[in-house]
Amino acid sequence: MRAGALRTNHAESALSVDLTKKFIFTSGNRELRAHGIREQISVPARSGHLVDSPLQRALTEAFERAHRSGRANPVVIGAIPFDVSEPSCLYVTDNHEWHSRDATTPHAPTGFPVLTAQRSLPDEAGFKRAVEHAIVNFRHSDVRKVVLSVMRELKFSTDIDVDLLLANLRARNREGYQFRIATPDGGELVGVSPELLMRKEGDRIVSNPLAGSAKRLADPEADRANAEKLGASEKDHYEHRLVVDDIRARLEPCCAELSVPSRPSLINTAALWHLSTRMEGRVADPSMNALQLACLIHPTPAVCGFPTERAHRLIRFVEPFDRGLFTGMVGWCDAEGNGEWVVTIRCGTVKGSTVQLFAGAGIVEASQPDSEWAEVQTKLGTMLAACGVEA
Repeated sequence: MRAGALRTNHAESALSVDLTKKFIFTSGNRELRAHGIREQISVPARSGHLVDSPLQRALTEAFERAHRSGRANPVVIGAIPFDVSEPSCLYVTDNHEWHSRDATTPHAPTGFPVLTAQRSLPDEAGFKRAVEHAIVNFRHSDVRKVVLSVMRELKFSTDIDVDLLLANLRARNREGYQFRIATPDGGELVGVSPELLMRKEGDRIVSNPLAGSAKRLADPEADRANAEKLGASEKDHYEHRLVVDDIRARLEPCCAELSVPSRPSLINTAALWHLSTRMEGRVADPSMNALQLACLIHPTPAVCGFPTERAHRLIRFVEPFDRGLFTGMVGWCDAEGNGEWVVTIRCGTVKGSTVQLFAGAGIVEASQPDSEWAEVQTKLGTMLAACGVEA
């Protein structure tokens, strides 16, 4: 199995995860903290939008067992891989609490260990060759977009303090969806995603895809000019529209109503400007849970490409590592069907003294290899800064 792959089995409740690990998901001014693993669900998410799929059956049965033991509204928290044929990484916990976040911006702590080695897979030349390969492929197939990624592996002098890493992320990225999830190989998935895949509250749903980005700049005027350039970019609008049209086509059949803005807006993180479309609606069948709806649209063209299956095949052919949980989805769902799932980007996996960071860029026929390499380096910057490493 190649670097970055999720290593586990398909057993529904094989507790291979350290029971002391913390599970955190932060959304807006709320934070879900969970602990005490009741069950681990590793059933793959293939066809997970269907109520009778193996994943949904496993979840229903786990919730029923939790109900019988006295849990009024149990929660599943965890992550689904990019490739839904791989094992899921989900946990029904013994205890969970919602907390209000402190409105103040925390101070970034210091004391990260010394970086001793790092490597990029692929390297710059390899990534640019992959972009060129994809562009040639577009001219001889019906693939219109593919997302290509890199993995930056960091080696430190001592084991990583994940609490410190998460505190660094929070200090530098007040906005976004922060998460910390234990993984079956003894590591942890940590990140701060800007992209909401699916939120469900009652019968109301929200999905906020992002596609098309530009680097933030220190000078305010230059920063605004870069944002305006993104807002006027034909290439980025084309890439964004592929994502929005695909999600709308998947959601409309199960919605009583769905509102989709005709043009994207601009939003920003500390590192990037993004083209953003906030889609809101109401499901026709309120019994569909948040995980079902997220599985219905995952993976979107924002992290895979279009058409999805052909883009996925191209990714497997040109990327030299398995993505594992990167560009999957991470979040939570309760027994009442409410929940939030975000796209697993601006993230990394931590195991001992090794950190693997991931970033990707959407490639279309108008893409330029140099610009796409610069984009993934900018996206890596969020997690590199949290690790005390310069981009």
